[in-house]
Amino acid sequence: MEGKVKAKEVNLEKIKSEIRKIVMEIAELSEEELRDEADFTNELDIDSMQVLEIVTIVEKKYKVAIPEDKIPTCRSVQAIAEVMQELLEKK
Repeated sequence: MEGKVKAKEVNLEKIKSEIRKIVMEIAELSEEELRDEADFTNELDIDSMQVLEIVTIVEKKYKVAIPEDKIPTCRSVQAIAEVMQELLEKK
């Protein structure tokens, strides 16, 4: 038996899809307006309180806590999805 344990696989596209829905609802954006790489604050005019609300909802949905040092990096759908994928694979 190998000494390495395969990390739990997490579907990044599924995570992004769920995060997109949350962002569209909180920021009142259409699917056409939201790109995965778009910066919440600079490109989508989402304020810091809305970003925290998005992060909190994502944490509750996936039952994980995003470390405080990672929260400032959560500036787009893509960025949150990558953080979530990392956390969920460790879970």
